[in-house]
Amino acid sequence: MTETSTRIRRQAVIIDPLGLHLRPAARVVVLAKSFRSDVRVVHNGAMADGKSLLDLLILAVECNAKVDLIAHGPDAADAVDALAELIESGFESPSQRAAAAA
Repeated sequence: MTETSTRIRRQAVIIDPLGLHLRPAARVVVLAKSFRSDVRVVHNGAMADGKSLLDLLILAVECNAKVDLIAHGPDAADAVDALAELIESGFESPSQRAAAAA
């Protein structure tokens, strides 16, 4: 198996009280687009392109729902880890988390 054929899957829980609404979905798309790997988000058997805002919104993911993050490509592990961290942080950036902790 070559590095470009790597496929990584990880589950994350949406903790934002409003679920995966427009603003957090946009953050997922921006982050997903920063990776070369193909990114998919799966919820209740429906699969969305992680780089498509409309696809993510159509999933209608609510608070406390589990999503599967799947990436396929040369930086798949990094993509899945970064996306899971973003989702599990409640869609806060590291600087927002640092400011809240201070």
